[in-house]
Amino acid sequence: MKTLVLGGTGSIGSAVVAALVRRGHHVAGLARSDAAARRLAAMGAEPLPGDIRAPERWLPAVDRADGVVHAATDFGSDMAALDRGLMDALLPRLSANARGQALLYTGGCWLYGATGDAIATELHPFDPLPAFAWMVPALRRVLAAPGVRGIVVHPAMVFEGVEGVFARFADDARSLGRVRVVGDGRARWPLVHRHDLAELYALALERAPPGGCYNAAAIDGLPVGAIARAIARRFGADETPVPRAVDAAAAELGEWARGYALDQRMSGDKARRELGWRPLWREPLADLA
Repeated sequence: MKTLVLGGTGSIGSAVVAALVRRGHHVAGLARSDAAARRLAAMGAEPLPGDIRAPERWLPAVDRADGVVHAATDFGSDMAALDRGLMDALLPRLSANARGQALLYTGGCWLYGATGDAIATELHPFDPLPAFAWMVPALRRVLAAPGVRGIVVHPAMVFEGVEGVFARFADDARSLGRVRVVGDGRARWPLVHRHDLAELYALALERAPPGGCYNAAAIDGLPVGAIARAIARRFGADETPVPRAVDAAAAELGEWARGYALDQRMSGDKARRELGWRPLWREPLADLA
């Protein structure tokens, strides 16, 4: 396949680019700078100069693609408007081509809200954080677009060693000698390794039917306190997590940070069953040790 990746130099997007190249796809990636272009080229992808804020400059390249992966976001205050403007340009272009091109849209586990002991499947009702409520109509718009093979992947909390969602914990352990957690540490996080997630994106592009939705969770739920203690041990820090008020985290980082306190469980069984997804990293605490 010829695939265009939006956000191809980000944490998720760069892993997706590498997975697609490894599987023999021709990959182009949107590059906002010369440094981004060099990074894409080093991964074996074709750099395409452009920015998602100005899609009219690179939109003609979409006509040559068999699929587009949307993995670009910056968690800024304008992320809803930015995404809406991108979809306003991209979806009509794909529909007009009438080739059944794939568009893989990135959702997220936080769209399900706090699930408690229930394990969210793809049929679980949405209850998104207010900061991400805009994403539900956006993904429904993708799935309903005529002439487009719309696909949605909902990543769990994404980690890689002490990077990704664990990076703040590692920073605390190094600089403070303690690890702060939003809430009381009892919340559970569904988890997926960055490279396992990238493999699911590739499988979804290759195999998913129109309207396919998949939860990307290798671990259905792990207590945040256990993660914090494992990272503290790794760096020789105090292993007692420091509770942090949810409101304080939201004031410092943005309203989206309330997601860190959600108690969630999420199943990735559908992706395993329908796409043959086989995540390799399923014991993050052992990896951290």
